[in-house]
Amino acid sequence: MESIVIPMVVHILLCSALYAMLTVARAPKVWGIGNRSDGSNPFESVQVKISANLSSQFEWPLFFHVACILIILKGLESSTFYILMAWVFVAGRILHSAVQIFHSSIKLRGVVFTINFVAVLAMWGKLVADI
Repeated sequence: MESIVIPMVVHILLCSALYAMLTVARAPKVWGIGNRSDGSNPFESVQVKISANLSSQFEWPLFFHVACILIILKGLESSTFYILMAWVFVAGRILHSAVQIFHSSIKLRGVVFTINFVAVLAMWGKLVADI
């Protein structure tokens, strides 16, 4: 059976990838690497989006990670339901990141956010019922 830790690690890898993207996007301003001929940063508009998305990885996902830790402590980590909801959460976060960084539709971003929001609520609901 799969472990609930794997989706947790995938979310950490997403955060790591966002940090790497932010570093590259800030390189022209911070280190002068990759500036346009006029000295401007070609990644300025996307840098703001990456930064905002990275900040959001430490808001609602906190409740995901706390739920996962409690699920593990209670010995429920092999539950198919929890594993499925954990993967739905992570898939939703990846989609949310892609939409926020590369697309400008607030409506689409809201729909995608709802996916991971509901997955975590479902995890907490079942956790409370199981306890």
